[in-house]
Parts: sequence; structure tokens; C-alpha cells
Amino acid sequence: MPMRTASFALSLLFLALFPSKGERHPATTPAIIVMSIMFLELAFHPYNNSMASGLAQCLVYLAILAPLFWVSGLEITSKGFETLIFLMWIFYAASAGLGVLQMYFPCQFQPNLSSVIQNFQYKEGLMITLANGEQVFRPMGLTDQPGGAASHSLYAILFGIVIALKYRNPFLWFTGAGSSAIGLFCILLSQVRSILVSLVICVLFFVLVLIRSAQFFRLSMMVAGVTALFVVTFGWAIAVGGTSTLDRFNTLFVGSAGEVYHEHRGSFLQDTIERLLPQYPLGAGLGRWGMMNSYFGDLQNMDAQPIWVEIQWTGWLLDGGILLIIAYVAAILVTCYTAYKIAINHNVGDFRLWGGLILSYDVGAIATCFNYPFFISENGMQLWLLNAALFTAVSNYSSANYKFNNRIL
Repeated sequence: MPMRTASFALSLLFLALFPSKGERHPATTPAIIVMSIMFLELAFHPYNNSMASGLAQCLVYLAILAPLFWVSGLEITSKGFETLIFLMWIFYAASAGLGVLQMYFPCQFQPNLSSVIQNFQYKEGLMITLANGEQVFRPMGLTDQPGGAASHSLYAILFGIVIALKYRNPFLWFTGAGSSAIGLFCILLSQVRSILVSLVICVLFFVLVLIRSAQFFRLSMMVAGVTALFVVTFGWAIAVGGTSTLDRFNTLFVGSAGEVYHEHRGSFLQDTIERLLPQYPLGAGLGRWGMMNSYFGDLQNMDAQPIWVEIQWTGWLLDGGILLIIAYVAAILVTCYTAYKIAINHNVGDFRLWGGLILSYDVGAIATCFNYPFFISENGMQLWLLNAALFTAVSNYSSANYKFNNRIL
């Protein structure tokens, strides 16, 4: 809890230390609307769980969106942005790599489980049986949740692919390809089907960006590399994880995409639309779900009892109703469009490739919203950090090269 709290507190501290200057990211306007809705809910909604939990929820939203504002107060160069990319890649790859070790040496590299996992029956559902008959927890990586390595592995793959495409250094090429391989291995062994679907969507969007920006050599290299990567890694995962891994992902093809989603996670979206939306069109009140309710909620408030949330759409609806959903989705769409414009701009050098990477990252986040409350976690803060850093670095690049290029975005 202290470490998780520190990451949000640090973002709020930076908001005070680094006042925004220069050109702001286009998503700052809808972000301001989001925060306005949140504080109006805190001030006037009659069914907030408690002042403490409601205020905490507002501050979490602010901390997650804060990079859109304080990053523009930094002098981010091309080299600085690449350093950020490498740091993020190292953490994602390290989590995926630890997940691999947990499959081979579960007793040596398995961390303590989250306190949420309490009874044996529940833990059994989070375990897999390997090809050798041994039962182990799904890869956790640098988390305390079985299967937690899967989300980090998604980004280890994306970042690894782009780094392998960008640099001619053999070491970086092999490490980029290697992080992609161990990332895919972790996703397959975690048996988190939604992450695999998100990966396919992200890769397809990156392919479309390469086609649109006429980077055909990189496109051919990527298609060949990803094809070989999938064939080799899938065989590796089956050899270690056994036929249960294959059987798990075969369920993705038993029906149409809509039928498969509805069977496994779609019921939460259906319940949000059919039951919760008519009941709470302007929100259910703040502090009624998630960790802020657990930490600061008032269990004695019978008018604002906790509500269970599995997907991001439910969380947005409860916090601010349809208006908050519209404002937050607008911020995400503006962000995607900004990354896309950078990715297809021939006047920004290597930022085209970084723009394609960040766009794929954003698309993956949108897909995850149908499975998990992405934008109420550190993951959401990372997304806004990466997009704001990309925009600021490109703006600084534009200023430094103005006489050559006066139209970046």
C-alpha cells in the first residue's frame, strides 16, 4: 500500500513542482472537464460513501491525469524520450522474465500472494498444470497476483518489437526480440485470453501505421519476425504448459467474437448498460467501489453501500455517470489521434516509430477497458505519462527545427 500510494502522491507532487509551460497536450481540455465533473460529484452528489473516500477518488483521478499537465513543464529531448522508453521497456521485460523463471522455479521466484487471495478453492482457480504434471500459480512477474505478468508482457512485446525494428545494434535487436518472446510465453502460460486479443489488436494497429507512413521495409521485417516469434514461442509454451494451454485459447474460436466476450466478460458490460445506467445516469456517488472504498469507505453508510466493479466502463458510470464517460472517452480519442498524427508525419524523424508504438499502447488500453478498470490504476498514469512525454518531445523537436519544419501536428 505505501508503494502504490507513493506513485500517485509523486504525480501530484510533480503537478505542484513543474508548472505547465509551452504547448499542452490536446487531451488536457477534456481532462479538465473530467476533473470538473469529479469535483462536482464530490460537492453535490447525495450518495457519496464518505467525504474521505470521495476526496480520495478525486485525488486518484487527478494523479492519474496529472502527467498531461506537469510533463509539459519539462524540457524533454529526443534522447530523454528514448530513455523513458527504455526504462519502461526494462521494467516490462523484467516482469515477463521473472514470470518465465516462476514457471521453471516456482518455489524460488514466487513472491508472496496478495492478501485478496484467501481461500484454497479460489487459489486453485489461479493455478495451471504444467506438462510435467506440476501445479503452479500462473506467472505473476513483478506483481502479487497470479497471471499478473500478462499485462506487463503485452507491453514487453510491443516495446521489444519497436526497439528491434529501430536499432541496428545486434545486442538491442536480440534483446528486443527476446523480450517479445518471453512476453508472449508469459501471456500464453498466464492463459489470460483478453490480453492475447489485445495484443493482436495492438499489432494490427501498428501494422496499419507502418503501411500509412510507407515504412514498408520495417513492415516486412516485422511481419516476418512476428510470424517466426509466434510459431517458436507457441511451441515453447505448449512444451512447458502442456495441452491445457492450447485448450484454453481454443475457446476463443468456439463462437463469434461477440459471443465469446459475452460469455466471459460481456455480462459485466451488459449489466452496466441495462441495469446500472438507468439507475445511475449521473453517477452513483464517489467512493463506492475499488480500493478507495476499501481504504477510506464508510461501511455504516447504508445509503451508499459498496458496488462491485470489474470493468472500466462500470467505474466511470458510478463515478460520474454518462457525462464522465463521454469526457474521459473524448480525452482518450484525442490522445489516440495525436499519437496517430505523429506516427504518420514524415517531418519528425524517429518520432514516427515512437508515435506508432504509443498509438498501439493506447489502443491496447482501450481494449483493456472492457476487461479491467485500466484508468484507475498505475497503468492509466503510465499511459498519460507516455503520451504527454511524446507530445512534449515532438513539440521541442519542432521548435528546435522550426526553420526546416513549421508544421509538426
